[in-house]
Amino acid sequence: MAQPMRPRTRPAVSLFATDGRSHPLQDALVTVTVVLGILAFVTAMFHHLHLISSWAGLVGIMTGAYGQYVSVTTRERFPLIVGLGASALGFFLGMAHGGLFGGVIN
Repeated sequence: MAQPMRPRTRPAVSLFATDGRSHPLQDALVTVTVVLGILAFVTAMFHHLHLISSWAGLVGIMTGAYGQYVSVTTRERFPLIVGLGASALGFFLGMAHGGLFGGVIN
């Protein structure tokens, strides 16, 4: 007797995963790192926004580093490196313009 064919359902695949599995933690870390990297990089271009750029850069570096530690695929690692670079650049320029507490604590 012939077995009835069941339709194949594909598992939910994330945008950054190539192994056929979903990685919600890694996707969230990629998104947070890239957003914080863009924020830190853009605000670092303005001298008076050094608090935002330095703190956003610092948090972006930490989330990006943890994201690199737990990442599984290359598609996850590539935007993490881009976000880490932007976060680091924003952090260092924010530190040069006044630092994490510059002008707040005398």
